[in-house]
Order: sequence, then C-alpha cells, then structure tokens
Amino acid sequence: MGKRKDLSEFDKGQIVMARCLGQSISKTAALVGCSRSVVVSIYQKWSKEGTVVNRRQGHGRPRLIVARGEQRLARVVQSNRRATVA
Repeated sequence: MGKRKDLSEFDKGQIVMARCLGQSISKTAALVGCSRSVVVSIYQKWSKEGTVVNRRQGHGRPRLIVARGEQRLARVVQSNRRATVA
C-alpha cells in the first residue's frame, strides 16, 4: 500500500509520451512529480499491455442480498420489527 494517491490518466499519458519522445526517466519524474520507479513501472506496463488504465473492479466482498431482496427485507422490517428473516 502506497502512501501517495494514484496517478491520474493524464499523468500516466504524460509519462508515456515523454518517454516516447526520448526524455530521461529523471526528467520525466520531475515533470510529472512522481518517483523514478513509478515512471519505469508505468512505461513498462504501457510497453507490455499497450494501456495504462487501472482495472480496479470488483473489490471487496460480494453482496449477499440483491436489491429486490433488500426491498423485501425493508418492507418486512417496517411492518414488524421483531419478525425473523427465516
């Protein structure tokens, strides 16, 4: 877990373009305001995958109750707070 916020898509694009134009790793890091290791990892990811977009989907525990079930549960609770779900 890093202490800094994630880079924006614009910053990642700046890194890729600066490196493609032949700018050094240190100058690219100074331009964007991040560490040299971030510049290297972003550029390597772009070289390997062709994109630098994060795929952070589906984090966390899956929901156990769907929206329709949640509505039904709310109705039961409103009619009788002491009713059991089972």
